[in-house]
Parts: sequence; structure tokens; C-alpha cells
Amino acid sequence: MKTDLITREGYEALQKELNYLWREHRPDITKKVTWAASLGDRSENADYQYNKKLLREIDRRVRYLRKCLDQLKIVDYSPQQDGKVFFGAWVEIINEHDELKGFRVVGGDEIYGRNDYISIDSPMARALLKKAVDDEVVVMTPEGERVWYVNKISYPGALV
Repeated sequence: MKTDLITREGYEALQKELNYLWREHRPDITKKVTWAASLGDRSENADYQYNKKLLREIDRRVRYLRKCLDQLKIVDYSPQQDGKVFFGAWVEIINEHDELKGFRVVGGDEIYGRNDYISIDSPMARALLKKAVDDEVVVMTPEGERVWYVNKISYPGALV
């Protein structure tokens, strides 16, 4: 089950993507489909077939984004979050082998294309919730239990 939370930055990025697809990209592809259709036989027209497929993909993504944006709840930073890991936190963790990892806990719709974001629904994020600096975190992985320690916590928008 996916948690329907998103950071303000993530929401704005999805809104920007929707606006681009609907107002710029789709009209451009629609013109190409119209032009390709005017050339005649559509069954052997690669331009027509490719752009028609692209138009279907754009429409599918637009439908998803519209539905998604209506359901998502924006979570902004609150000073009460300071000192503990909650949604939107940048977290740095370390293990006994001095392996250091850093990431931000965000909604599932924000993680794509980012190596420094993890979903709030991931086992690591679930284990980290409500932990403070120097707390031990035990995470179940396919290889077994892994122990990490919270090294640093920060929030975008927090006064340092």
C-alpha cells in the first residue's frame, strides 16, 4: 500500500510535469500526428504510428498525474519535527563498517530519477521514523538484519 504523502517540492515538480505534457508536449505531438496522417496510408507510416503511440503514453501519464495530484497530501516542514526522523527529513546513517549513506525520506511519487531519495514506504524509512541522532536502527533486508546508526538529521526549510 502506498502512502499518499508528498513534499511541496515534489508536488510542484509533478504539477510542472503535468503542465508541460498537457500544454506543450501533447499539442506538438498532435500536430505531428495530423501531419503524418495527411500523408496517406497510415498502416505503413512510421511517423504516424510512432507519434500515435507517443500520444497514448502522454495521455496515460496525464491521466495518472491528474488523479495522483488530487489524492496526494502535501506535508510541509514543522519545527516539531526537529531532532527526529519524519517525512521530508534528510538523513545520514552509518554502520559498523563506516559505510555512510545519505538520503531524503519522501513520497513514492518523488523517488524516480533520484538516487538520494527513498520512499516513506521503504523498509529503511519505516525503521528510521521517529529515530534521533545516535539511535540504532535495525533494518530487515533480503540478506538479513542490518544495523545502522543515525548520524545526522536535517530538514529543508529549517533554520540552522
